[in-house]
This record gives sequence, structure tokens and C-alpha cells, in this order.
Amino acid sequence: MSSDVTDEEKISLTPENGFNLCGINYFEPIGRRLYVIEHYDRYQDALNAKKERERPDEYLILYKGA
Repeated sequence: MSSDVTDEEKISLTPENGFNLCGINYFEPIGRRLYVIEHYDRYQDALNAKKERERPDEYLILYKGA
């Protein structure tokens, strides 16, 4: 996966605090594949949201803030 998403995308979607639940759209060109689904203040809320997503074929990532 690391070659499918650029470092610039990862950096731009890493929040200053909390957690961003992000998805990957492999049909977009490299450099525009990541997108934010929602921001959460607590890890448990972000993890629960990730588990509750209805599409099992969706690729999801949690990015933690600094």
C-alpha cells in the first residue's frame, strides 16, 4: 500500500490532534487517492466508526495527530 499513497497525501491528512478516518480510492491517480471520511477526537470513536462502515471492500486507515 505504501507505493499506492504518497507521503504528501499522508502528511496532508494527518490531523494536528485527534484521528482522521481516511479511505483510499484506488481509481484516482496517485497523489489523490486518500480522502477524509471524518475526524474524531478519541481513538475509540474512530475505531468504532471504522468497524461500523457498511462496505467491507472499502480500504480504511486511521491517521493519528501529533
